[in-house]
Amino acid sequence: MLIYHVTTPANWEKYQGRPSYQTDSLQTEGFIHCSYENQLPGVLKRYFAGAEKVVILTIDTEKLRSKLVAETSTAGEAFPHLYGRLNHNAVVNVEERVLAPNLAELG
Repeated sequence: MLIYHVTTPANWEKYQGRPSYQTDSLQTEGFIHCSYENQLPGVLKRYFAGAEKVVILTIDTEKLRSKLVAETSTAGEAFPHLYGRLNHNAVVNVEERVLAPNLAELG
């Protein structure tokens, strides 16, 4: 199964050349936030509305070394949470995406 993690280009770059990837949420909440494909538009809108660019990691759950748990989160919807670092070989695609500017901020 494939799941997705959205991050900033700077955070993704920070962990290149290291054995694994992590986020601040791993330290503060105990897990890395992920989503299913159908949840990506909502995640981008809710949490990355002000970002110019994001990096979307496609993760093959069969290759994960850390525990993956689907847990109820926003609006009662279940999201995949990775309880541990993300091993790089589980990342099967990296997409840098330029986000459309928020038109409300331009006016």
